[in-house]
Order: sequence, then structure tokens, then C-alpha cells
Amino acid sequence: MRKHVLALIAAIVITGIVALSMFVVGVNALVNPNSTAVSNSVSAAATASSASAQDPATTIATYQAQIAQLQSQIAQYQSREQQYQQAISQDNSQLQQAASEVQMIQQLLAYLQNRGIIQIDNNGQIYVTGRSDN
Repeated sequence: MRKHVLALIAAIVITGIVALSMFVVGVNALVNPNSTAVSNSVSAAATASSASAQDPATTIATYQAQIAQLQSQIAQYQSREQQYQQAISQDNSQLQQAASEVQMIQQLLAYLQNRGIIQIDNNGQIYVTGRSDN
């Protein structure tokens, strides 16, 4: 008998928690200032679809205008993509040039170090000794 009472209490508590959460969500939906406008509701869409179903010429013209607008956006995006591809290509060439310059500088530093003109310590500091073995 005690198990039945505990099960009943647990069921009531769980039901209360679910009901309270539903209430909180409902209140939040009512007081939310960022809610969806009424014109976007199902009844407004049904009214719009029934109005457009009555006038096929208007519907076709609307669809053609939307298609033209989407095609214009696609052309803009393709143009922007080409600009980005060109910018990436230029950046890659600048990166290759910089890598080449870094390699040349490393070779120069190695040459100067081998000749005894400079010394490079573990911290990367360069000291000019001023002697050469001509």
C-alpha cells in the first residue's frame, strides 16, 4: 500500500512540474516583445493563398518578380565570389613572395654567421662581431 501512495505522489509531482513548465512557456510567449506578427499567422497565409488562387495572372507575375529578384541575388553572389577568389589569389601570391624573402633572409643570416660576421644566441638576438675571413 505504501508503494502505491509513493507512486501516486511521484505522479502528482511530475504532473505538477510539467504543468508548471507549460504555464511558464505560455506566459513567456504572451509577454515576449519579440513575438511574430499576426500577419504571419496561418489564417493570414490561408487568406493570401486563397486570394492568389483567385487571380492566376497576379500570382504568375508575383512569382516571376520573385524569380527575377532571386536571379539578381545569385548574380550578385557570384560576382562577390569572383572578387573573393581574386583576393585569395593575390593574398596567396603575396604569401609566396614573403616566404621567398624569409628564405633569402635566413640564407643571408646563415652565411653571415658561418663567416663569423654575426653571432645568433639561443634567444634569437644577433650580435655583430665585425670580423670576416676573406
